[in-house]
Amino acid sequence: MSIAVSADARIRDIEVTDDSITAHLVDGRVVSVPLAWSWRLSDATPAQRRRFQIIGDGHGVHWPDLDEDLSADGMLYGVPAARPPAGRAKTAVTRQRKTPGPPRKGRRKAAPTTTRQS
Repeated sequence: MSIAVSADARIRDIEVTDDSITAHLVDGRVVSVPLAWSWRLSDATPAQRRRFQIIGDGHGVHWPDLDEDLSADGMLYGVPAARPPAGRAKTAVTRQRKTPGPPRKGRRKAAPTTTRQS
């Protein structure tokens, strides 16, 4: 006799409350971790927490307003996000693009980059 168990953890839906992050997996399992495991989600507004995308065929979740990603495996195996040291944390709200300065002597000029407008 053989028992087949799905090791492929994929997220069907996710809920974020003031206390927890709960993932509903496609195989029926429900995984919940403390909200404190994601400092970005902890610091986010309820509206930002509700705006997410399931990515990688359900293997992860992305919050575009927060630049936060969580994986089903990370939730299952207990991998909380580490908060960066004070003063070094950058969130999507405070992050600014650096503008390139003049080229330094002896170095090649960087190729121009393009930015896609949404």
